[in-house]
Amino acid sequence: MKYGYARVSTKDQNLDRQIHALKQAGAEIIFEEKMTGTKKDRPELNRLMETIGEGDTVIFAELTRLSRSTKDLLALVEEISNKGAEVKSLKESWLDTTTSSGKLMLTIFAGLSQFERDLLSERTKDGLESAKRDGRVGGRPKQNGGTMQHAIELFKEGEKTIAEICRNTGVSRPTLYRRLKELGLK
Repeated sequence: MKYGYARVSTKDQNLDRQIHALKQAGAEIIFEEKMTGTKKDRPELNRLMETIGEGDTVIFAELTRLSRSTKDLLALVEEISNKGAEVKSLKESWLDTTTSSGKLMLTIFAGLSQFERDLLSERTKDGLESAKRDGRVGGRPKQNGGTMQHAIELFKEGEKTIAEICRNTGVSRPTLYRRLKELGLK
């Protein structure tokens, strides 16, 4: 079965152009969504992913309708592929796993994406090693023990709000809450 997926970012935008193109491409059932593509958890996309199976094809007008990042796009395509289904973009002819050349292009893009992630990881490791050699330590700077103790004492007194304690001591709200929880005070 051929499934279509149409998405626009806001409720004010119109899906008609995409729906028309998907019907022209043979989509029998179309999942429609009015929600930003930056969110991975989209109700209609989730329904589509639950519906598809072996031999199905997921069609979309252009890849930005399915995903906003290469990483998410490749993850979605892999998930669709793992279900035995194919993907086809109407605008980007290279993104069509129903053809041999489309599968090749997707494999190349997936390889480039993995290469980019590996390079980033290598650079991060090199940077951390360099900082360590120079005597620098990563992570957040530790709170002055006396400052934290003062914040805890103010909390125990119960006369100031968390916001006031944080403002007066310079301890951040998440750090204070975490420490109070560790001590069983919150």
